[in-house]
Amino acid sequence: MPRARTSRPLVRLLRPTTALALLALAAPSLYAQPAGGPAPAAAALDASSTALPIQRITMYRSGVASFERTGSVTGDANLQFRFSTAQINDILQSMVVLDLSKGKGRIDGISYGSKEPLAKRLASFGVDIADNPAAGELLARLRGTPVRLTLAAGEVTGTVMNVETRPTVFQGSNGTDTAVHNLPWINLLTAEGVRSYNLTECRGFEIRDEALAAELSKALAALAEYRADRTKTVDVSLSGEGSREIVVAYVQESPVWKTSYRLVLPEETKDSPGGSLTLQGWAIVENTTDEDWRDVTLSLVSGRPVSFRMDLYEPLYMDRPLLPVPSEQGAMARLYDGSAGFEIANALKDEAKAVQDSAMLGVPAGAPRPAAPAEAEAGGARGRRMSYKDLDSSTAAAQARAVESGEVFQFEVDHPVTVERQRSAMIPIINTALKGRRVSIYTASEGGQHPMRGLEITNSTGLQLMPGPISVFDDGAYAGDAQVSYVPQGDKRLLAYALDLDVVATSDDRGEEEVRRVRVVQGLLELQVKYRRSVTYAFGNKDASRPRTIITEYPRDTSWELAEGTKPTETTDSVLRFETTAGPGGSATQKIALERTVLQTYQLAEFATDTLMLYAKNGRASDAVVNAFREAQKKKGAILDLQRQIAALERERGEINTDQGRIRQNMGTGTIDRQSDLYTRYVKKLGEQETRLEAIADALVTANTDLNRANADLAAYLAALNVE
Repeated sequence: MPRARTSRPLVRLLRPTTALALLALAAPSLYAQPAGGPAPAAAALDASSTALPIQRITMYRSGVASFERTGSVTGDANLQFRFSTAQINDILQSMVVLDLSKGKGRIDGISYGSKEPLAKRLASFGVDIADNPAAGELLARLRGTPVRLTLAAGEVTGTVMNVETRPTVFQGSNGTDTAVHNLPWINLLTAEGVRSYNLTECRGFEIRDEALAAELSKALAALAEYRADRTKTVDVSLSGEGSREIVVAYVQESPVWKTSYRLVLPEETKDSPGGSLTLQGWAIVENTTDEDWRDVTLSLVSGRPVSFRMDLYEPLYMDRPLLPVPSEQGAMARLYDGSAGFEIANALKDEAKAVQDSAMLGVPAGAPRPAAPAEAEAGGARGRRMSYKDLDSSTAAAQARAVESGEVFQFEVDHPVTVERQRSAMIPIINTALKGRRVSIYTASEGGQHPMRGLEITNSTGLQLMPGPISVFDDGAYAGDAQVSYVPQGDKRLLAYALDLDVVATSDDRGEEEVRRVRVVQGLLELQVKYRRSVTYAFGNKDASRPRTIITEYPRDTSWELAEGTKPTETTDSVLRFETTAGPGGSATQKIALERTVLQTYQLAEFATDTLMLYAKNGRASDAVVNAFREAQKKKGAILDLQRQIAALERERGEINTDQGRIRQNMGTGTIDRQSDLYTRYVKKLGEQETRLEAIADALVTANTDLNRANADLAAYLAALNVE
């Protein structure tokens, strides 16, 4: 194998001392300030948080939260707040600063560290390392700069002229075999003149221009800073006299606050299948910031204001839109539609007003909360099953009150809330009675043998119920989970939380059609056909101790109408709901009949005679329609006769032409003597055929004329034909 004249590889190009110097230059923090200047950002941040702590947080269901800081300052002040870099756009878009001193002070401005694209920032230094240049390329950019190279033979000092690639000869171990490779060489202007050195033999180099070395250090520091820069400081400059109250408010991205519910059902008996339910609602809030929320006033808004992000922080060097990434909700649990429109009974309006003040305190309107059992039975509470009364009387009292401001509904927690940084909290916001009844829900489109065990609830709380999961407890035991969508005051919803194995469902589908009327409209036979379809659901209740109220959901199809005697108890945009009751150990049926009328049109003259005669026999087609049909058939028959005549003439002409071709071919072969009888017969037959062809041509002209006249006669007849 060839052996290179030098086997020293290209190693790191920074001497240890130089590397340490660059690291030292890169060490100062982004927020470091000159001696005697303001304190470092972190210290100033703590001071600002103390001077202007968070007093109020309003969380929305659109992914943002509004923060209000309130505090006092004296004289001129500079408040610093730290935010994550990703939040700066929200701050620039929404921050509001108020001085409530009524003329004693003013807001001088808000400043923040500008964010420039890294490539542009690196390109601004004396040594451009934005494109991650190789060592040879970096030295080429230092033309005219004094450097010190560390080679295997020692150190060399000079000024960089250029870096070039040269063919370099490698010699084998036997001294004869050679190989040529292109390697980087540097040309230095030294005291002895221009000297060239193979960069593959260079162990390192040092920039002797202190200013340029400092620029390279700053560029490397900018790289390190860019990777570590995850927070930014926003400075609020204030000027004025005396003590003044300052408010700083802003909106920033925040997790959507969520709700979860516990629904407690009373004990179900044969005589009491329903009753008043107990609803407990919890709000789940998350503090994903790096600051503790201590004793803040927390409001949870049900509305979803329009919210978007706009890149105000990044300097723009060209016009280009920044659009948010579209998101889709994942697959969710089963939700039931609300009824079409708001069905708010007058009684609910009065009840909602009474509940408004008492529901959030955990007391149902019109009645005190049932008392808990005085004490456990013998044996103590240990091992005793949790009962409905335990759940109903011992649930956490709501700690929020409902506030309706304009068109916005919100829960405002009635005591200061503390949530430490990067932690979450559950806050009880609802604890009240809820109107509802037990039902079994059978969804026809899903089929299945069993309906779902569920509830029909009416929002009688005087509040707006947010979407969320519901854990259902039946007589002290967990019964299943349900999900509820947004429920306005007074509206109804169905909840399904378990499969009702005690009820078995079967179905029987049938369909029929009937021609109701036959008439002729502008020459077309029009049939009015009525289609009917029905399905009968049979439900068997195997529970011998409790009845079942069964709600059947049937798909709504606007092209069909409900037959007479079929009336749903409720209608939504997608389903019709029907209700029936199966007694203990009994059964029930629910028949749903639909119908629709369709107009079908046919060509009168082409309709089947037997079918029309059957309609006439059943009284669906009048004598006038039958007579019109017969007349059209007669005219159509004349047309068919002419078409058959023309076809026969054309067929005969074709046969004659074929026979003449055969005869002429035989006559032209030269094998038949012109004086022979055969030749004479051929000539005679050709003459007769020519006579017949002339007659056929005349007959075709006459027949086509008659056919055009017959078609026109039929078209004119049908165009003016309207018969009931």
